[in-house]
Amino acid sequence: MNDYEILLMLDPELAEERQAEILTRTQELVAKLDGEWENQTSWGRRRLAYEIDHKAEGVYYLLTFKSSPEALDEVSRVLKITDGVMRHLATRRPKPHRRAATAATPAPPPAEVAVAAEAGEGGEE
Repeated sequence: MNDYEILLMLDPELAEERQAEILTRTQELVAKLDGEWENQTSWGRRRLAYEIDHKAEGVYYLLTFKSSPEALDEVSRVLKITDGVMRHLATRRPKPHRRAATAATPAPPPAEVAVAAEAGEGGEE
């Protein structure tokens, strides 16, 4: 299973109930396809850079879940044909690297630099 996220843009003229229904159906579809729903975050109503279907705003949601690539394909297919969904973008979330955690801690200075600094040979005057 891979980690995925979908940025979902809904029609701003949709009723709150219809928006909740679309989100619930997406969540149920992920669960039905043996995925694990993690979170949904509402980004609220935002102005678009350009109009889509003569609409200058959209309501955004960020959906995060784990599933197989086949399940993601099915979720994307269903979102394409769902009325009220203006756009969606599905991406795979990268897994955190173990190296990144160790790289955040600075390495101690080499022994000869530390000895030279203590002796006053650093070249600073």
